[in-house]
Amino acid sequence: MSSATPTVRLRAMIENELPAYLEAVEAGYASDIEHHGGQTHEAAVTKARADMASILPQGLQTPGHSIYVVEAGEDAVGRLWVAERPSGGRPTLFIYEVAIEPEWQGRGFGRAAMLLAEEEARARGIDFIELNVFGGNEVARNLYRSLGYLETSVQMRKTL
Repeated sequence: MSSATPTVRLRAMIENELPAYLEAVEAGYASDIEHHGGQTHEAAVTKARADMASILPQGLQTPGHSIYVVEAGEDAVGRLWVAERPSGGRPTLFIYEVAIEPEWQGRGFGRAAMLLAEEEARARGIDFIELNVFGGNEVARNLYRSLGYLETSVQMRKTL
């Protein structure tokens, strides 16, 4: 691969890509809930399954939700899942997940995917983007801050 970053674009995920994607998202979410949210493994897995079933009940056909494959050249380098939802009395584009495959990380593809999410929001006539990020995910938090995202709430805990 050359030193120049290839053009990055979004491609709508197709049905046969969804099962593996959802399995990976659910497993990653459960891990985050366990390790950064302080829940037991069993509770984290149960919550991840229930949340996924509730949030995306019709898979790719769930109204307002869009799941994309982030492509650079001919390569699938990551995924972006967004949904329109109200927040504070206004329409918001919520980023459920932005993930770059490990072998592609550190090359600017996460930033590029976030900028594509901004383009998607503008195309939908939406002026706000929101997301949640676990406190231990400093790489993501730093990326979001560098793109102008502000923390709107912080939950803290101390184990005794």
